[in-house]
Parts: sequence; C-alpha cells; structure tokens
Amino acid sequence: MAELNQAILATLEFDQVKTQIAQYLVTEQGKEELQALMPVKEISKITSYLEETDDAMKVLRLRGGIPIPKIENIQPHMKRIEIGADLNGVELSQISRILSTTAEVDRFLEEFKEDEIQFYRLYGWQEQLTALPSLRRRLKTAIDEEGRVTDEASEAIRTIRRNITRTEQSIRENLDGIVHGKQARYLNDTLITMRNERYVIPVKQENRNVFGGVVHDQSSSGQTLFIEPGQVVELNNRLRQYQIAERDEIARILSELSAELVPNRKEILHNAYVIGKFDFMNAKARYAKDLKAVVPLINQKNHVYFKQARHPLLDQTKVVANDIMIGEDYQAVVITGPNTGGKTITLKTLGLLQLMGQAGLPIPAGEDSQMGIFNEIFADIGDEQSIEQNLSTFSSHMTTIVEVLEKVDENSLVLFDELGAGTDPQEGAALAIAILDDLAAKQAYVMATTHYPELKVYGYNRPKTVNASMEFDVDTLSPTYKLLIGVPGRSNAFEISRRLGLNHSLIESAKQIMDGESQDLNEMITDLENRRKMAETEYLELRHYVSESEQLHKELEEAYQYFYEQRENELAKAREKANEIVQQAKEKSDEIISDLRKMQQQSGQKNVKENELIQAKGQLNQLQQPEDALKKNKVLQKAKKQKQFKAGDEVLVIPYNQRGELLDKVGKNQWQVQLGILKMDVDEQDLQAVAAKEPATPKRHVSTLNSSGPHVSNQLDLRGKHYEDALNELDQYLDAAILAGYPQVTIVHGKGTGALRKGVFNYLKKHRSVKDFDFAPANQGGNGATIVNFK
Repeated sequence: MAELNQAILATLEFDQVKTQIAQYLVTEQGKEELQALMPVKEISKITSYLEETDDAMKVLRLRGGIPIPKIENIQPHMKRIEIGADLNGVELSQISRILSTTAEVDRFLEEFKEDEIQFYRLYGWQEQLTALPSLRRRLKTAIDEEGRVTDEASEAIRTIRRNITRTEQSIRENLDGIVHGKQARYLNDTLITMRNERYVIPVKQENRNVFGGVVHDQSSSGQTLFIEPGQVVELNNRLRQYQIAERDEIARILSELSAELVPNRKEILHNAYVIGKFDFMNAKARYAKDLKAVVPLINQKNHVYFKQARHPLLDQTKVVANDIMIGEDYQAVVITGPNTGGKTITLKTLGLLQLMGQAGLPIPAGEDSQMGIFNEIFADIGDEQSIEQNLSTFSSHMTTIVEVLEKVDENSLVLFDELGAGTDPQEGAALAIAILDDLAAKQAYVMATTHYPELKVYGYNRPKTVNASMEFDVDTLSPTYKLLIGVPGRSNAFEISRRLGLNHSLIESAKQIMDGESQDLNEMITDLENRRKMAETEYLELRHYVSESEQLHKELEEAYQYFYEQRENELAKAREKANEIVQQAKEKSDEIISDLRKMQQQSGQKNVKENELIQAKGQLNQLQQPEDALKKNKVLQKAKKQKQFKAGDEVLVIPYNQRGELLDKVGKNQWQVQLGILKMDVDEQDLQAVAAKEPATPKRHVSTLNSSGPHVSNQLDLRGKHYEDALNELDQYLDAAILAGYPQVTIVHGKGTGALRKGVFNYLKKHRSVKDFDFAPANQGGNGATIVNFK
C-alpha cells in the first residue's frame, strides 16, 4: 500500500488525531485497525475508506451505531489451539463473545436489508461474516460470560456438582450441631472455616482431644487449633473426591471445546477481523458526530475546497472556521501579515484535513467540502533549529526546503511557514520568490506564509497565485483569525500606535519616512479590505434571501404533495362510498322486483297494472342519492319559488320521475296530475315545471351542450378559438353549468402565449357566481387548464 512520508505525519500531528479516535474503540482488533491507519494515495482505497465512514455515520444516525461489545484479542488463543493446546474458560468465553457478536451484527444488518436501506460497503463486510450457529450455542451453553464451566456443559458435571452440594450440606449440618450445641464451650469461636480445602472448627488448645479427628492448623498464639472433627473426616474425604472429579471433568470439557474450535479457526479469526472493522467504522462515526465532521468529496483534479474548516486538535467551541481553497483558480496561496494571527494554524489545518481525508477519516468542515489526492504532502513549519548539527534556524529551514524541492512534483502539496525567514530581509524575500517560482514551474500546489512585503506584489504578478491574509481588528487590537483570500496582509503599526496614544505628529513623521510605494500598497490593501467587507455583507444578505426562497419552495412542494395525496385519499373514499350506495340500491331494487313478481303471482295476472309499475318505478327512483349541490343552488331555488303552476302545465312528478299534465288544484298544496291513463293527487313540492319547447332560433353554439338533450359537460375546451368568441362561449357555459348545479367545472384554455388564459382569469374575477379558481393539478393539465369553484 503506497503511503505518504512519515515526516509529514509528525509535523501535522496526525497521530494525535488517531489518539482522539481511540477513545471510541471497544475491541482490540479495532485498536489494531487504528494503529495501522495511514493516509494512502490510491483513489480506490481512499474511496472505499470514505464510503465505510459514510455508512457508519448513516447507521449512527438511524440506529445509534453497530452493536459491538468490548472484545479482547483472540489471536493468541487461536495460535495455541493450532498447536494442540487447550484453552481455559476465560479464553473460550472471549471466543464465544466473538461468535455471539457475529450473530447479533448479522441480525442487525438484516433489518436494514428488510427496510431496503442502501449502503456503500456495509453489506459487503456483512457477507464476510460466518455465523457458526451450532458452535456458538455449544460455547454459550458450556461457558458463562465470566469463563466458568456451567452445569449444562455435561451430564457428568451436573451430577458431580449436585453431589458436592449435598456433601457440603451434610458437613455443615454436622459442624453446626457442634458450634451451636453443648460442645460449643470447647471452641474459641462459633464459626466454621476452611483449612487445606477441608472444613474445620476453631478449638481451644486445652480441648484438642474432645473432638478427635485431624489438626490442620493453629493460630499464631497457639491458643486455637483448627480441627477437622472425626465425625466429618469421611464426609470431607468424599467431598475432596468429588472436587477432584469436578476438576477433571472441567479439564475434559475445556479440551473438548478447544478441539471443536480447530476446524473453524480461520472463520473465527476472520469474524474477529470484520468485527474490528465495524468497531473502527463505529469509532469514526462517533468521532464525526462529536466533532461535527463530514465525509469530504473527492476531486480528482485536486481542487481543494474545505468549507468552514476547523483544526481538529483545537477546542471546537473556540476555534475559528475558515474557507480554505487551493487548486482550481490558483495553485499557490501566499499568506502575509503579522504573527499570532493564525497563519500557521491555517497551514496545518489544510495539511491535516487533507491527510485525514486520504486516510478515510471524516474532517471537521462543512457539507460538500472537497479534498484532493496528493502523492506527497511536504511541510516546513515551526522552528526546527538543530543544536546537535549546529545549524541556525535559517540553515535548518533551508535544509528541509532543499529536500522538498528534490522530491516535489505536480501531485504534491507543499506547506511553507515563514518562507525565507531567519536571514537578511532582502535576500530572504528574493530566495522566497525564487523558491515559489521553482515550485510553480513544477506545477506543485503551495501554501506559504511570510512577513516580506515583496511577496504581496508577487501574489499579484504571478499567474495561478493569490494573496491572502489573516484579518486583524484594529478596534480591539486583536486578530480575528479569519482567512481573507485575495487580500494581502498589511502592517497595522500606525493604527495600533495611534489607538495606544502615540503622539499624532510622531505617526505622521513615520509615514513621511516610510517608502512611498509601501504606503501606497498599504492604502490599496485597506481599500481591498473595505471592498471585501462590503461584498461579504451583500453575499450574506443574498444567501439569506436564497435560503428563504429555497425553504418556501420546499414548503410549497410539500404542501402540493400533501394536497395531491389528500385528494386521492378523498376520491378513494368517495368511490368506496359510491360502491356501497350502488350495492345497497341493487339490493333494494332486487327486493322491489321480487315484490312485483310476488304481486303478479298472487293476483294471477300476466301483467302488473300500470299504477303498480309507476309506484314501483318511483321507489326505484327514490334510491338515487340527493345532490347537495342542487339543494344549495340559489338560482334553481329562486326559479322554483317564482314558478306558479296552472292547469294544463306539463310537469315532472319527482318521486316517480314521470312527466304528466296538471288537471286541477285539489287542495292548498296539491294538484291532480294525469300520468298516462292514471290520475293521481301529488304534493306541489314533488312537482317540477317542464319548459315548453320553443322553435329553434339561431344563436351562438356552446360547444359543451349536447344537442341530444339538456346535458352540460363539466369541462369547457376553448383551445383554438378566437379571443372574443372564447369569452362569449365561456359566458354562456358558466350560466349553463350553474343552472345544472355543478359545484365545480374545468376551463381548458391551453398554455400558448398566455393571452387567452389571462382573459379567462380576468372574466372569472368579475363573475358574481365564481367563488374561487386556480390552475388544475399537473396530472389534469397543469397551467393549461383552470378549476372553477362556484358559490
């Protein structure tokens, strides 16, 4: 595996990042993974490492992480059984935990599969796990978590331990009789204790012959003897035999279990390896959560853009985040300005985050941050004066720079702190410019800090090079640690001196002495800073409006989706209700028809009388559900009230849905009606006037009226019609639709130039019977059609 040079890891403190991650690990194998972690150069490896990190962060968000318990290193155990040695209970318990964890993790990831949650690499690692269920159950049954052989390990061990318990109980009963009976006066204490793995009692020296048996020990004063009474010697002997038998049986069980592990040795070791991988992935995810870190995107053109980047080793509550960019518009960044402003930290942040990314670690930066892939990262940072080699600070730095210039290429990132420092300013500045030119010729990526004002001009004159500085607040006389790309650093000596109370005349004298070009440069820098602040303010304001617009757009999309889903749900409910009504109507109609047949059979007639048929038909018509829209239609209600019936009028008898002629009024609210050959009395409220037919007169045709009857369509299509004709047709159609009792209609006007749509909108706004209107849903024409709701 191709790795970066070791010197850069020490310079940028990569191992301290690993130390931070180590606190999240719970397995020895995971710690070995972290120990071996190094930044690499191959894009395939970097991609897979970052994908694993992304998967683990996803699991942490969804389910709190992969369930991995504390697990010890089992590699030494597996080597021992390979050479035929037997493992003890604790070692077998640790292997049992590996198998149990394997099964648990497998079940955990299967739940994600069932929920169809996608991962980059997680399922691939899962497939490498080997469950070994029978071996897992055998170990779990025989060995508990503390490494003790359980009673379920074998029938023999269960029987032996049962005998041990009974024998110990017998011994204690015998000894209890002594220590709590009449012979207790011969004892120094009323307790039962153990000596040489046998139960004994403390007897006074002068009473040693009272109990017989065996003396196993005596106190330091010699006044107390620990005697095994004669009456329990045989029981103690039997207990000892059982204990030996237990030890032998445990040894046999451990040997048997160890032998069972041998055929699956490689699978168990690989399971431990995969669990260690999962543990390491968990650790990276938890580290990312605590550090508010992200998985960076890989830019193969080495366009690095770390948004709101933070140094991971600093206090995250105090560190200042900066946007750090290099590679796309410029390959060299020259940071100028005074000390203690944060220049060195900026260098280290760029280098360390790039190392972390190439090691597959999350970086403390904003979403969509981009990293490059460099074959080497070089750095000359800090005072590396060597006393042993008797080198000055300048010599030490120059030695490092020489080594860098020999190895650097177009895929190298170079970080120089205080380039050219430690010697004569003019010579140092000239050397710094020459070094930067050489690196530019080799197309390397460079970020360098310096005090030399000459390099401020260099940043303007060289292609693919940009000036930068660390912001300084002259009001508080302190640095803000904000990186300003495109703005070179300037000296704040005059401003600081003025605020600290230095005489104004002295400051003006100093300005006169100062080189004119340097003064002009400082003024230019001041102007640039002011412009940058103005641009930044405008940018933040625009970002605020863009964020509000995006949020509004998102809310509108969600609202439309909710409306569409609710509409579909209501339609589904309406269909279901309609089907129920139809079913009930069918059942009722079948019942009416059945009654008719019974009547026919009972009367012995071949045909049912007409009045009976009309009555039955009226019952069928009553099955029709009332339309609320007709009841609420004010136009129809008003027309009905104004209608005065008179003899000879043609009417519709609503209950029977039959036309008839009014003969005479027979009551206050009743009329005699001729229905075919029948005459019947009908309430006035059940009558509806039928308009007399008039001779046809030429008039404008409404496209939605059906020539075969009074039916009015619930949709009017105006596409292809002239503007005036379309509006005239719309006027007639709306009147017809209102009379028909429609609560809602659709006007199809098409998209086109929008003129017809605008005319339709203007007309609808003025119409007194229109409640509201809006574009149709996307699946019903979108902005090419308008839904109109009536009052």
